[in-house]
Amino acid sequence: MIKLLIAGDFCPQDRIAGMIEKNDFSFFEEIRPITSSANYSIVNLECPIADETCEPILKSGPNLKCTSKALSAIKYGGFDGVTLANNHLNDYGEQAITITFRELNSSGINSVGAGRTLDESNKPLIKEIYGKKIAIVNFCESEFSIATKYSAGASPLDLVDNQRNIATCRSCADFVIVIVHGGHEMHQLPSPLMQKTYRWFVEMGADAVINHHQHCYSGYEIYKNRPIFYGLGNFCFDKPTYRNSIWNEGYIVMLKLDNEISFDIIPYHQCDADPTIQIMKYKDLEKFYHSLASLNNIIADPLLVEADFERYYKGAERSVLGLFSPYSNRYLRGAAQKGLIPSLLPKKKIARIYDYINCDAHRNIALRCLRDMI
Repeated sequence: MIKLLIAGDFCPQDRIAGMIEKNDFSFFEEIRPITSSANYSIVNLECPIADETCEPILKSGPNLKCTSKALSAIKYGGFDGVTLANNHLNDYGEQAITITFRELNSSGINSVGAGRTLDESNKPLIKEIYGKKIAIVNFCESEFSIATKYSAGASPLDLVDNQRNIATCRSCADFVIVIVHGGHEMHQLPSPLMQKTYRWFVEMGADAVINHHQHCYSGYEIYKNRPIFYGLGNFCFDKPTYRNSIWNEGYIVMLKLDNEISFDIIPYHQCDADPTIQIMKYKDLEKFYHSLASLNNIIADPLLVEADFERYYKGAERSVLGLFSPYSNRYLRGAAQKGLIPSLLPKKKIARIYDYINCDAHRNIALRCLRDMI
């Protein structure tokens, strides 16, 4: 039996970054016995390695980075490889991606999900253990990190290329593991589209599908005898504005690859009152599994997933529509949404915006134009 360990987002910030610069990796102390029990362990490196010469790119959301000492922490934690397909890989431009590749190669840590070109980013990581070949495929939703034909970046969630990649791996490997970075941040359930897509990956030949990105854990399901995990949560991501919340909880998956695929889940607390990862015990563990069972019950019924997403997007409606408002001041946007002042967005224009987002051909043109403007 082969044990493959998969962990979520490692982004060394705040207290963790300070510890790493002092060569203090004790935050991984409780994890080491678990990673050492696996035949291969992989974690998501949620930011590039950048030096003082690297400039942040223009994007929405924060620009994240770390130093090469983060790789020493990863090795100390017992990890053999990293996934790189995520929304922060390109935060400091192609120069930082090049530095990241160089430092990973120097450290002997494997990587998957990124490359110097789009074709290179799509290449799987192949490991042979006990005479069995394991193919790990890694890609992410498209934000500001995606590789192109001529520039470095992450492998995108592209159903045509993803299917081809899975099929190629299926023809030469004994096990195909798909690791995806995507979903709605701070929301613990998949969208109907995510569930449909991840189930399709199983139908195309994936032996397991594992997701991270949302900064909180989600549930899982067994689909056609294959596990799909919809969110592992943060693995080690310190943020002062989040304490004692779902941000600070997650779980590791230990896949057991044999004639039948099974798994163990290892829940933990991370970067809460103390900057460390602590394996859950006793009442915390009981509470976690109760929550996980509730999530799994919803995930098992696509109608409940649809109902949850209906509630979720309704809660996000005001902020989303505010993106299209001509008012730059948030107070004016709020007043327009409440009907206190004219919205300046007639229904005809809203219909036009909808068409450019909804129609594949129009969206393709709109994305190119907006990209050039950025």
